[in-house]
Parts: sequence; C-alpha cells; structure tokens
Amino acid sequence: MTARILRMSSLFVRTLRDDPADAEVPSHRLLVRAGYIRRAAPGIYTWLPLGLKVLRRIEDIIREEMDGIGAQEVSFPALLPREPYEATDRWTEYGDNIFRLQDRKGADYLLGPTHEEMFTLLVKDLYSSYKDLPLALYQIQTKYRDESRPRAGLLRGREFVMKDSYSFDVDDAGLEESYQRHRDAYIRIFDRLGFEYVIVSAMSGAMGGSMSEEFLARADNGEDTYVRCTACDFAANVEAVRVPTPSPVPYGDAPAAHAEQTPDTPTIETLVDHLNQAHAREDRPWAASDTLKNVLVVLHHPDGTREPLAIGVPGDREVDLKRLDAQVYPAEIEAFDEAEFKKHPSLVKGYIGPGVLGEENESGIRYLVDPRVVEGTRWVTGADTPGSHVLDLVAGRDFTPDGTIEAADVRAGDPCPRGDGVLETARGIEMGHIFALGRKFADALGLKVLDENGKLVTVTMGSYGIGASRAVAAVAEGTHDELGLSWPREVAPADVHLVATGKDEAVFAAAERIAHELAKQGVEVLYDDRPGKVSPGVKFKDAELIGVPTIVVVGKGLADGVVEVKDRRTGEREQVPADHVVDHLVRLVRA
Repeated sequence: MTARILRMSSLFVRTLRDDPADAEVPSHRLLVRAGYIRRAAPGIYTWLPLGLKVLRRIEDIIREEMDGIGAQEVSFPALLPREPYEATDRWTEYGDNIFRLQDRKGADYLLGPTHEEMFTLLVKDLYSSYKDLPLALYQIQTKYRDESRPRAGLLRGREFVMKDSYSFDVDDAGLEESYQRHRDAYIRIFDRLGFEYVIVSAMSGAMGGSMSEEFLARADNGEDTYVRCTACDFAANVEAVRVPTPSPVPYGDAPAAHAEQTPDTPTIETLVDHLNQAHAREDRPWAASDTLKNVLVVLHHPDGTREPLAIGVPGDREVDLKRLDAQVYPAEIEAFDEAEFKKHPSLVKGYIGPGVLGEENESGIRYLVDPRVVEGTRWVTGADTPGSHVLDLVAGRDFTPDGTIEAADVRAGDPCPRGDGVLETARGIEMGHIFALGRKFADALGLKVLDENGKLVTVTMGSYGIGASRAVAAVAEGTHDELGLSWPREVAPADVHLVATGKDEAVFAAAERIAHELAKQGVEVLYDDRPGKVSPGVKFKDAELIGVPTIVVVGKGLADGVVEVKDRRTGEREQVPADHVVDHLVRLVRA
C-alpha cells in the first residue's frame, strides 16, 4: 500500500523559534513551536496536521489493544441530557467542573465529562440476561471539564480526547477477570507508547469502587506525587497512602495537662525553641513532632452548603491539599478567612486547640485528626488563649476528636504501610486510571439481568480510562531533548523526515525519487522539499524540532553517491549509498 508523502512546501505548518508566552512545560512549548497544536482559548487547542497524525497513531494503538481483549467500540454524543446524571447525583456533585447549558425550550444539558451513565443505560436498554455477559464497550471521544485553571497545554485542558471503557459482569469474580484483562491491555498500550511509566494504587474519587490503580508517566514536572517502597513492590499516589496507625500508648503516669505562657511563638519553629528554653525535657529536646497543629478550612458542598472543618496534624507535617481534597470529595476546599473567624469567636487565631474543637464543643466545628494521633499520645497545642499553649494534652483523656483523616503530607523516609521498608517520592503525569466500580451506577440506574436461576441480579461494572490527547503531551515530555521533540517510532507523525538541501536540481531529483520509492513501500515520508531559498540550517533545525525518528539528508554527499541517515533519538549518523538507501530505510522502519 502506497503511503502519502507530506511535503513541507505545502504542509499546513509553521515552526516557531520563540516559546509561546503561556507555556509552562516542555511539551506545551515544543508542540506549539513545532507546529502540532495552536491555542484556541484557555485549555482548548486546535490540532494541526502533524499533531493530528500523532493523536491518531496513539488512538490506533489503543484501539488495537482494546479490540484484542474483545472490547467493542461505540460512540456517544458529547451533548448529554441532565436526567441520567441527576439519577446518580453527579449533576450536583460535579459542581462547577462541568459545562451546563439549556436548549431553546429550557431543558438542561451538559457537555460530557465522562460517560458512565450513558454506557450503563445503553446496556440496560439492550441486554437482560446473564448470557449476554461478560461485555466490554469502549469509545474514544472528546470530553469537557471546566478546569478552574487550565494549564500545561494538553496536560490539563478543558477539552480533551479520552478513551473510556466499561466492563459488565454478573458477579464479582467476573469483574476481577475483566479488570485484569484491561490492566494487561493497558500495560501493552503504555509499553508501545514508548515512555517510562509506573502503576500505583489510587483513590477512586467520584467513581467509587473497591479497587483503583493509576498509570503514571514518570516526569519531574508531573502534577501527581507518588511514593514507592524501597523494600517491597508497594507504590501509590500520595492521595491513596494510608498512614500506619500506631498502637495506643499507656498514659497512666502522664502528668495532668497544663497551660503555659508561650509569648511570641507564631510558628511551630518558634514554639519549639521556646519550649526548649522555658520547659526543657529531661529525656530529649522538644521537636516539632511533639506539637499538634490545627488547620481550619471550609468545605463547600455541591448543594451549596458550607461547613467549617478542623484538621489536626503533627507539627512537623503540613496539610496536603490534594490528599485532603481526595478525602472530602465532592466538596471543594475554601480558605477559612476573617469572616469565618468572626462567626466563631471562641477560636483564637494562632492558639487554636482541641478544647474548642469538635461537634460537641463550643465552636461546633467538626475535628478530624491524623491517624498518628492515637489514644495516649501526648501533645503541645493551642490553649485557646492568646499567647498560651497547653502541654501534656493526652488524646483519649483530655480530648476526643470526631474521627481521623488522611490529610498530612507524605514524605520520603516515611514507613511503608505494607512492610518494613521506607518510602521514596517521585512525580508523574496521570495517563490512565482503572476502577473496579462495582454496582454504584448499576444500582442507581437499575441495570439488572436474569441470572442462570432466573433471578434478577444487579450487574457489576469496571471503568477504565486513558487520556489519548494527554498521551501526546506525555510522550513529548518523556522523549524530548534540548533540540526539540523526539518521537518513538510507533507514534511519530512520519517514519522518515527527508531533507533536500542546497539548490542543485540533482539533489532534489534524487530526494524526490527516494520519497516516492519509500512511499511505494508503505513508509510514511515527511519531505522537506522547500526550495533553495530556505537554508540547510533552517531545514536541519526544523527536522530536529519536529522530531521524526529518522532524518535523511540528501545534499553535498550525493556527488560521492551517499546520503546521510541520522537517528534523531541517539544522534548517530551514517553514510549510506544513495542506490541502497531505500532498502536500508525500509529495514530500519520495520525492524
């Protein structure tokens, strides 16, 4: 099958020498400069021919592997009615994160952020027996989410292309098998995409379900922080890390809690310094981990209600807002500002302690603490009086929180929740997420089938997503160098970037011949046939910026019967006889 030749002289592309002003990450900068995408609005991008070819290649890889496990492709509309999302409460839970609109008759619609409801209703409409299952359906489709601060180009946009698939089984054993099939397919997909990735345990968030894993592309500038154990195979997104809970501590010999004056101690550091000077311990110096820091936030719930929340963490820790956000979803976190303090006069800023916190106490503010705050642990914390802290405050004796919450930051060196090792941290970009959904959506929408005994049973589901457009950026992030993009062969917009240099007609004639012979062999060629007024230096820079894996230069060497073949990823060059270069390139591309 003859492949198409893309000619730089007519290709709809303009390369840029300067970075776009709003570019925050290398992929955004290089995809714009190399002529793959153009910004249409914040978080919304136009795909140019080169970018669309990369996106389609990624979609083809996804399709091949999904078809390989027996999944069937469908396509839902992006414009969706309100009612299914109302039935699952997500019309409200999504809050400001979805685009809502009305038709001319006043009916409510949304631009689909995800399609669990629609898949569930489609299967309910067509299937009614256990004999129809198991079933797996998928689509590759544009999604919409109203990101409050779209950033990083394709990595965090308002419009994006996503593959979402769903499995439908009669029982949990079937779901487990479907989950594993999808997991194996995802490993094959990400292996083919050509960047480093890691599989980590994750939070299910809005999806719910019993099991959840993320596929993260390794990236120093990634939005997601994950941890891995130095001694076992444990790996998890920090949002999903569970702090090992210490055993209760005997406190029969603990002294009574006592308040002390601690002037000029606005920070944990100054408090610890004061304690070591004015209240020195006999066993060891005071440390930040001996103090209990109480952080206040406001939860804005989807129904519009606002709830103050107090979080107690050891003083050597900070509240990680991403971990907190995952715990309180679908509520959104807002700052506890001066107006909130005026509503709660019992709170003394800078000296807040458990004495006024808790739903049963004076403030009426729900008080959740870190799992390390177990019964019998002794703390220094605010005394609810200006310039004063209380010492030897014992959990379970002097205060009882309303519960625990996983909100403190996770750090390198923390103990592994699973074994004897310690955690190390790294960053990544979320590329895929798989969930064992269970029956959440089937229950809400009434998806039942008759089992082999003629009894109606609720179908159990799995949900599996891949960010196809995000993958374009993730591959670029993981493979670029100081010269530009550098695509793996399976996703590159062409197999060979052929460059004709100089003004000699014989050079252009030879390059034209090579391009046509390669195309006849099914090799996709990006041919820089721009006339001699475009300098060789400009052509070389464009070839390196665009990032096709094999660059072929037809130039001065043709007089000696050779052309140059360069590996874009390694920089290695070789001189190949012009008469044999087509065969050489075909072998190289198909290796």
